[in-house]
Amino acid sequence: MSKVFRPYEPRQGYLLPPSPLEWLPEGHLAYFLLDVVGELDLSAIYAPYEREVRGYPPHHPRMMVALLLYGYSIGVCSSRQIERRTHEDVAFRVLSGGTHPDHSCISEFRRIHLKALSELFVQVLRLCRKAGLVKLGHVALDGTKVQANASKHKAMSYERMKEQEEQLSAKVRDLLQQAESADAQDDTKYGVGRRGDELPTELQRAQSRLQRIRQAKAELEAEAKQARESSSDDDDAKKDDGGSGGSSGGGTELPSHRVPTRADATPTAKAQRNFTDPDSRIMKSGNGFLQGYNAQLVVDSEAQVIVAHGVGNQPPDAEYLAPMVEQTITNLGRIPAKMSADAGYFSEANVTRAYARGVEPFVATGRFKHGQCPPCPRGRPPKGMSVKAQMARKLSTKRGRSVYARRKVIVEPVFGHIKEGRGFRRFHLRGMGKVRGEWALVCIGHNLRKLHSAHIQVR
Repeated sequence: MSKVFRPYEPRQGYLLPPSPLEWLPEGHLAYFLLDVVGELDLSAIYAPYEREVRGYPPHHPRMMVALLLYGYSIGVCSSRQIERRTHEDVAFRVLSGGTHPDHSCISEFRRIHLKALSELFVQVLRLCRKAGLVKLGHVALDGTKVQANASKHKAMSYERMKEQEEQLSAKVRDLLQQAESADAQDDTKYGVGRRGDELPTELQRAQSRLQRIRQAKAELEAEAKQARESSSDDDDAKKDDGGSGGSSGGGTELPSHRVPTRADATPTAKAQRNFTDPDSRIMKSGNGFLQGYNAQLVVDSEAQVIVAHGVGNQPPDAEYLAPMVEQTITNLGRIPAKMSADAGYFSEANVTRAYARGVEPFVATGRFKHGQCPPCPRGRPPKGMSVKAQMARKLSTKRGRSVYARRKVIVEPVFGHIKEGRGFRRFHLRGMGKVRGEWALVCIGHNLRKLHSAHIQVR
């Protein structure tokens, strides 16, 4: 017995107008989404429903996927906004087939199926490659800091936690003494065992805040201990490898922030933790400091299609190059010929690893003022040059300058489309796993728009 769903006929005719296919202009993105979602393999999303046949019929998964993908394609990511649009926006009405799933249904569907939804990225990417939008001749890597669904004012350092814990503990003790004194007076007034009044509000707040601080402090201490143990394991691995260094797994995993620790495996005084989203970190951005994540993209030069994406809470970019190269190769089963990246990604290990994977890197070794360029080298390169010197020399050649100059026009406009064009400047979800899933949806939306544009041009 298979799961029964509510009827979903988005192409069903209506009295006025006679068909939903006439509600929007021909070739509209919503119609294109209906066709694309119909071609995607959604078996991972259908699977949980097939195992559960009880209960009221849920909304059709194909409709929910179409709503979410269209929302992220145009910058409408909030479940409440999507619900409102199914009433007010013709395109959303077409995609929902005239139904109106409430925001809790939309939010819950995204939560339950976030991993399966994020895995649709590769399917859409392969459709882009099939349409000739991905060549892998030159890909560019870059990152941007994106605001977490948390305030930096909700972060507290380990030193401050200890101070607040002591102050609040003393305050709670004083308030408890006052409460005991008040209880004694109430016993005299009302009689022993008879109710007087509720626990003072001030005491409730102090106890609640103390509990939160103690929990965050314990979690920070646990992270510090784990970071210290991992650091020891890495040191042992380096010794086993003859001091060659490198992380386990060949640098295929996205970097994760490690809590700075003392020799006794306790957090340093400035180690911080955010109460709202503990996985997020305070990072420096172009507009100062924000509580957020480091979002990464690899973009193909042919049509600015995103070929790899990632999110981490480690602010420096250098550690992201290797895993992003690996993800690009995994997603498409091919090795890009060239990869460019700015100076934030340079390290001799990164350059060596890129060459080892068959990718020719063009990574800046330093920053130059606008309009300044290093002199073009002459003659043969001297023997015994370091990896950094070799890369600097390559980027100062005519070919190197030409390739590296393309980096800005390949990847930076994509961040502009996402942040400025579609207004995605803040994650709506919390926690590393959910944030990575949401960034995947943002990237799918971008690639769908590229695919739609190509489809319109062909027609």
